[in-house]
Amino acid sequence: MSPLITPAELAALGDVTVLDVRWRLGGPPGVELYREGHLEGAVYCDLDTDLAAPPGEGGRHPLPEAEAFQRAMRRLGVRDGRPVVVYDDAGSTVAARAWWALRYFGHQDVRVLDGGLAAWTEAGLPATKEAPVPAEGDFTARPGGMPVLAAAEAGALATEGVLLDARAGERYRGEVEPVDPVAGHVPGAVSAPTTENVGPDGRFRDPAALRARFAELGVGEGVQVGAYCGSGVTAAHEVLALEVAGLPAALYVGSWSNWVADPSRPVATG
Repeated sequence: MSPLITPAELAALGDVTVLDVRWRLGGPPGVELYREGHLEGAVYCDLDTDLAAPPGEGGRHPLPEAEAFQRAMRRLGVRDGRPVVVYDDAGSTVAARAWWALRYFGHQDVRVLDGGLAAWTEAGLPATKEAPVPAEGDFTARPGGMPVLAAAEAGALATEGVLLDARAGERYRGEVEPVDPVAGHVPGAVSAPTTENVGPDGRFRDPAALRARFAELGVGEGVQVGAYCGSGVTAAHEVLALEVAGLPAALYVGSWSNWVADPSRPVATG
């Protein structure tokens, strides 16, 4: 089953949990965007509190504990046997983190609305300002459903396989760093901005185009691949694009914000 779903396919689903995962680095809070209008039946899911643990040495969006994630998903109405669809308004860069987290914690039927809110409204489908109060879910978090990388494993993969850096090229090169205290990239990592995974309409490129893109970056059958970004959010988008292309990949959840927390780790620029 594709990890993506079209607006028409979502509209045809009967029993489904829909999560609105809009978020902006530096604000405004995504819940304010949600209140201005969202898919009917959608519940707001907060990246900072529902999909991550508090920031620290583990990074700006570290992996939450299973119990905390389970509690958050049950509050949002997530059930083990019910499909979940997640969306945002940023080319799926934030929704991908929700997709990945649910998959990592064992949910078997999670998809991303391809094109997000814009694709939904362009299809002439309705939005609402009414916020539902979901019934308590029964989701049970079972960690380990997706491969992850610790810092040492990510550093090794950069030389033994392919480690993709999902940030913008100028951040990879160390020319600018608007968020983290050190600029640059993991030595040996390959620049692969997530913006190139989608077209101008915010929808993912087709599987063949994505396979061709990743092949140019050294990713192919039998090659170990992982992805990182600033805090493990857009890197989840890279993992999602790789899955669309039929290429499994691991996520370095702590990403650059975790890497530079230890000053002994090497940093490359250029």
